[in-house]
Amino acid sequence: MDFEKLMQANLDLVFGEHDSARRIAAIRDIYHEDAELHEPDRSVRGHEAISQAVTDLQGHLPAGFVFTAVRPASGHNGVGRLQWGAGPAGGPFAVTGTDVAHVDGGLIRTLHVFLDQPDP
Repeated sequence: MDFEKLMQANLDLVFGEHDSARRIAAIRDIYHEDAELHEPDRSVRGHEAISQAVTDLQGHLPAGFVFTAVRPASGHNGVGRLQWGAGPAGGPFAVTGTDVAHVDGGLIRTLHVFLDQPDP
């Protein structure tokens, strides 16, 4: 299982994609049909709901924000993780977090998004 390829594709082609048609096509390639996305404030199930959750998230971010992997993804025994940051292209991260995915048959079954707490 290539966790780096799968987790990076999720970051770029799902969370980083603003065109909903391209995003849903990527979701169909990356996620199980009944996959679940768990964010700190809500959980959704299914391709359309995951795409809508990403649309909602992007609507709360300033224009021009991009998601960038902090380091390559890692994984084993069906669980992958990717640390990421989001902020203006080429600028400092405004938010950081970690995606943890349960992978089954090469597709994401569940994705848990953890947001880092800001430094005091």
